[in-house]
Amino acid sequence: MVKHTRSIIVAVKGVIVHGGRILLVRRAARDSVGAGTWECAGGKIEFGEDLEAALEREIYEETGLAVTVGNLLYATSFLTDPARQLVIITYLCRSTDHAVQLSEEHSDYKWCNRLELQRLLPAGILAEFEKSHVFSLNELL
Repeated sequence: MVKHTRSIIVAVKGVIVHGGRILLVRRAARDSVGAGTWECAGGKIEFGEDLEAALEREIYEETGLAVTVGNLLYATSFLTDPARQLVIITYLCRSTDHAVQLSEEHSDYKWCNRLELQRLLPAGILAEFEKSHVFSLNELL
């Protein structure tokens, strides 16, 4: 009997707010998971890394933005396949800059208002935004 190795991946994401809008980034077309879909910037934590430090690093690597990490907005978990579980911890972040420099992981970006977020985000992320009252944040127009 072949036993499949199971893994749990922990990632941090940032709902980055600047000027009343939230930054979304579009996954590159060649990405093996979620190619072409819109998401918040962030990524996997490295072993021993602090959650907020990992988020600051990932956002800077993906967007060139320095952010201030704020409150925890929500955490969620789901299976990406039968042997791989993904845990995503999402924080509110603020940026004093809006000039994005994308890494190769993403093909596009957009500073979005509420209607654009509702149109672009995948259903699962949108459901988490609704459940966690992200659209009710005072920082958003």
